[in-house]
Amino acid sequence: MLNRRELLHAAAIGTGAAFGLSTLPGRLLASAPAGGVPKRIIFFLQNQGFDPATCVPSGMTRSGSLAKAKLPEPIQALEPYKERLHIINGLHGLHTSPSHSAFFGALGGYRGGDGVPPSASTIDYELSKLLPQTLLPHLCIGMDSIENMTTKPTIATLSAGGAGQPIFMHSNPNHLYQLLYGGISDGDIRVRHEARSNVMNQIEALAAAKGDGLPSADERRYGQYVQGFRDVNGLRDRLNTVADRLRKFAPQVDERFTKPKFETDWHDALLDLGISALASGITNTLTIGSGRGEIFGAWKGLGIEQQGHNLGHMAQPDNPIWIKIRQYNSRMLVRIMEALERVPEGSGTMMDGTLIVYTSNNADKQHTSGANWPVMLLGDCGGLFKTGCFTQLDGKRPINALYSTLLRAAGRNVDRFNMTDQLARKFDAGNGPLKEVLA
Repeated sequence: MLNRRELLHAAAIGTGAAFGLSTLPGRLLASAPAGGVPKRIIFFLQNQGFDPATCVPSGMTRSGSLAKAKLPEPIQALEPYKERLHIINGLHGLHTSPSHSAFFGALGGYRGGDGVPPSASTIDYELSKLLPQTLLPHLCIGMDSIENMTTKPTIATLSAGGAGQPIFMHSNPNHLYQLLYGGISDGDIRVRHEARSNVMNQIEALAAAKGDGLPSADERRYGQYVQGFRDVNGLRDRLNTVADRLRKFAPQVDERFTKPKFETDWHDALLDLGISALASGITNTLTIGSGRGEIFGAWKGLGIEQQGHNLGHMAQPDNPIWIKIRQYNSRMLVRIMEALERVPEGSGTMMDGTLIVYTSNNADKQHTSGANWPVMLLGDCGGLFKTGCFTQLDGKRPINALYSTLLRAAGRNVDRFNMTDQLARKFDAGNGPLKEVLA
């Protein structure tokens, strides 16, 4: 059980770091860059692996169009959106040690492990700095069993702002709603929001006054702690300045939030909050961790009684349990796309400037070497990415190559991401972006 000191630390660091709030802009959304540069990006990671047989159409062994292919049952919900889909098979993550999970290494492209701190920033965080700046540069939400989400409403396993700088995922939709929309709410939600805000202001003032005389290393850490409270309080004030816009997108608080029957009620509520943050322009980067980057997770709301580690020991192809989980994820992807399609942006919609990356933090299966790491992309960002196709790679290029491709698309001219020349000589047969991905 967390003690009071740990709870306060989680409140400051967990919220401040979760959104990358060290340099909050004073506006809601920067003007969009020209051309097909992405304006927002979504990472959706399912734990326990992503078996290629659950996404690659039957009989497709070579790269080609998806136009005449039938998508496998687990991702059948994406059939009407095939022209926006790019299935990639044959990337690898051998260097990430992904057995059970690569944890921070899944989005970082480096060696990860249970309880191992991040050794560098992750791709979602790096992209959040390049995309049009928003009030919340980066939002992370994590889905798990109701017990885990209740007892650990924040957890950090997937995203990082740098070496030793984990970014926390939010797993209690009530807490996240209060943070994002408490200032525009009525009744009990508003009362709790104001009470929490007053406490946070007092803690910030007390913390700022108590850091003198510490050793330099402790003083830096303490400074980060104090800054976490300042960031949270500053975020609240900035959200209040765009209250009218937030009211248009805030989801309705219903019994899914307050009286969840199953954990999937909270999963759905969290997704609604993530979508609302994107659609309102609060954030440009959303990371979703189904299973929260670990080996747990539950989906009793889908009629699945098994949960946690044992799910990873089940073969995914033709497995009714995994078909239900993957279909649930696919419906979530559709909900994101349809929601962004309804919001005008420029001469089109928000989906036109969005890229969704769906994969696993665990390569192709729970006990894996990482030799194959399937990925699905949805969206083309104004024609920047190839869509409506399947790409079969030869297993000689790492997930880092995909990440450097995303950075190139966002405007950073890099050939590698988190991979030294020495490491690349062993794990990367090429250099630069994946030509198979960019249009």
